[in-house]
Amino acid sequence: MHPRYLILLTLGVVLAFVFFATATRNGQPTELPVGVVDLDHSYLSRRLCHELQATQGVHIEAVYDNHTEARLAMQQGKIFAFYEIPQGTYNKLLQFQAPRFGLYTNQAYLLAGSLSYRELATMGQLAAGAVQREVLRKKGFTDDEIMGKIQPIALETHPIGNSKASYQVYLMTTLIPGIIALMALLHTAYVIGRERQERTVGSWLRKARYDTLRAMLGKMLPYTCYYTLLLAIAQFIMYGPMHFPLAGSWVLLMLMSLLLIVAAQCAGCFIMGCVPDPSVAMSLTSAYATLSFSLCGFSFPVDAMPKVMQAFSLLFPLRHYWLSLREIAYFGNGLSHCWVEIAALLAFTILLIVGAGMLRRQWRKGVAC
Repeated sequence: MHPRYLILLTLGVVLAFVFFATATRNGQPTELPVGVVDLDHSYLSRRLCHELQATQGVHIEAVYDNHTEARLAMQQGKIFAFYEIPQGTYNKLLQFQAPRFGLYTNQAYLLAGSLSYRELATMGQLAAGAVQREVLRKKGFTDDEIMGKIQPIALETHPIGNSKASYQVYLMTTLIPGIIALMALLHTAYVIGRERQERTVGSWLRKARYDTLRAMLGKMLPYTCYYTLLLAIAQFIMYGPMHFPLAGSWVLLMLMSLLLIVAAQCAGCFIMGCVPDPSVAMSLTSAYATLSFSLCGFSFPVDAMPKVMQAFSLLFPLRHYWLSLREIAYFGNGLSHCWVEIAALLAFTILLIVGAGMLRRQWRKGVAC
């Protein structure tokens, strides 16, 4: 392996780490641009705009005169959502009627659209409660009686693990190990495929005394050490200076990180050992690595997937790492809650043995030279 490939892969990991660390440094996106279509032009509509502008999550980019202008602005990406306050809203409230507001969001941007919807919907509920409070005050109700009618049940939210609800913690603790494991997978697969491509499998096996398992382990070991060290440094930065929550054991977390790297490499060796064509094998390895991010469960819950996809997700090391990370970092559980994931990651060594056997068989038949 030429050193430039190692440098490029390392730079890829570093750039990914810096990108996510800076892009989500505030925990979650703030000051998202939204709009308001004010058709009422009343005290209530101006008060609602003022309250929206005071929130941290959104920022009123513009107040539009009609629905068409706001829709075009949202389609052009200038805003992610907008409120539509219909004409006669304030008069209906004075007549004790229930006006209807329109809330439109652009879900093409999932995170921005969801956060904008949450902020605007929350503000709409607060505005409705404020109006109802003023009406009840004029009827002579006390503040305690009013709160009993407006909010009969008071909820207290206590997020477990990620108490600040920070997207930085949520994304980086899974994506960074996943990216490093992906690099280890591709790197190991590439160095084995290079032997096939240059038709030097015979000399490679000769150095390993014709033991294909020893040959593959010899290819894996240097990159296992390197990418485990890289992941350990990333974990130290996240759970050290960046103060990510870690309720459990640091040693157990590092053990799971090591097993993640080894399991990813075993999967790469299996594909490279079974597929004679190096180009096809690298394509399959890339597709396998990419699917692991979709099926590990951190972006979409696996329990909500079809049964077939739930079973298919168990074929990816990142899925088992994510389950163990949740137990260790967020819930503070120990080995007794992670032994299933440890056994699953160790089971990937079977793929290494099968891949080595397939390579030996192909070499004896002259398919691998």
